[in-house]
Amino acid sequence: MGIVTEIETDWHAALAALAWQYDLGVQDVVQDTPLNRYSLPDVAKPLPAAPLPAAAIAPFAATSPPPLETRADAVAEARQMAAQAGDLAALREAIQRFDHCELKRGARNLVFADGLPAAHVLVLGEAPGAEEDREGRPFVGRAGHLLDAMFAAIGLSRTATAPHEAIYITNVLPWRPPGNRDPEPAEIDMMRPFVERHIALIDPKVIVVMGNTPLFTLTGERGILKARGNWSQALDRPLLPMAHPAYLLRNPAAKREAWADLLALQAKVQG
Repeated sequence: MGIVTEIETDWHAALAALAWQYDLGVQDVVQDTPLNRYSLPDVAKPLPAAPLPAAAIAPFAATSPPPLETRADAVAEARQMAAQAGDLAALREAIQRFDHCELKRGARNLVFADGLPAAHVLVLGEAPGAEEDREGRPFVGRAGHLLDAMFAAIGLSRTATAPHEAIYITNVLPWRPPGNRDPEPAEIDMMRPFVERHIALIDPKVIVVMGNTPLFTLTGERGILKARGNWSQALDRPLLPMAHPAYLLRNPAAKREAWADLLALQAKVQG
């Protein structure tokens, strides 16, 4: 089945194609043949409205939000699949086989994790962006470069081989939301069992959540700027909320608070 057929019959394929063109910088739609606007009549005649055929309506009707019981079934299946994953390879395969999250259909790659699995510090982000989606690794864009510099300042790195010097990075969502939108509650609910299993398999000493989505996923709370710097507990582990590096790029003045958070993390890990 060609891409044209997929776009015509699958709303999600059409949305993914539109997002891809947006990433490439496409802003104007050009027709196949040139249009001489000087030859157009001063007043255009309205075209009679024609009813849409059932075949054109069906794909959109099929993409309406699933009922609550269907979402509950998806969460239950995710919980069962996550519990059966005995190691990281099995967990990655389980996420890849999980078909209830529609984001999977429009993503290029599954973004699973990066860093040392034995690391003492686990960093939980929100969702992949365009560059992460292309490379299949979390935090590789401008925000990723800043994240690496931030942790390097306290002697931690995703490339380190010693657990006390390493970080392990993953996201709440393994697939990129269209247009980098915020994850929806239903998507978070579906992926939460995989996130919790992921953390259990890594068994870090400290969890760092960066952004509102991971904060909400593990604590049920929102307001990362209010929560940042305040230690709490999640999954029986110390949890430190921090502002997302993308926020720090937009608000450089907040880097001072981020530095204070990093020093608190350093003291916790070394203590």
